[in-house]
Amino acid sequence: MRLDDHRVVITAAGRDFGRTLAVRLADLGAEVFLSARTLAAAERVRDEIRGRGRQQVHAFACDLTDPASIRDFAAGVAGNTDRVDLLINNGSRYLDGPDLRSASDDDIVDTIASGATGTVLTVKSFLPLLLNSDKPDLVTMVSACGTAGHHRSEAHDAFYAAKSAQAGFAEILSKRLRPQGVRVISLYPPDFDNPDPLSGEWETAPREATAALTAQSLVDCIVFAVSQPRDCFIKSFHFEQV
Repeated sequence: MRLDDHRVVITAAGRDFGRTLAVRLADLGAEVFLSARTLAAAERVRDEIRGRGRQQVHAFACDLTDPASIRDFAAGVAGNTDRVDLLINNGSRYLDGPDLRSASDDDIVDTIASGATGTVLTVKSFLPLLLNSDKPDLVTMVSACGTAGHHRSEAHDAFYAAKSAQAGFAEILSKRLRPQGVRVISLYPPDFDNPDPLSGEWETAPREATAALTAQSLVDCIVFAVSQPRDCFIKSFHFEQV
């Protein structure tokens, strides 16, 4: 599927999977509005995408722990477009360590603020632009850590808490926004491989039953969900963990 008529917002797109999303969705024709915690990081990805011949890409700074920064990001996007067709909540700080006492109070606050509060405030700030679209989709990259009973990650308890909050938020949004035509889609991947989207490995890495989940498959899931007819509400993607 092509995304030539889609205007897409992606949080935390300065590196890792956020960068992968920005590059691949731009390659599919989407106009991309990407953010990173620093403007320099966002601009690096913007320039990468422009170097691939895709000029419809915009870079913004957005600190998901700062409500004013989130509002400024939304206002900046609104200055360039009157609608957003796809909002991808990708941003959430990862915190490692299965010992609750291993992290500082500041790290715990930052982790929960970016993943939980940041996601809620991002949706709140961008909802007017989403509702201006005739095909609004809201995607959240949750994580298997947001699934009830999951315990196989070495992530810190605070990361589990943030992801559980995202999952609960997406659950209620899917009910309350459906009457307005907004499809709320959540992905719950375990750890996955993220080959460089600019490398040949992206297209050639094996994706067999015994292989680890890849970022390419996650992008394919998102594109598949948003390409469905508007009466098809795919609520979530859950994945077996190898």
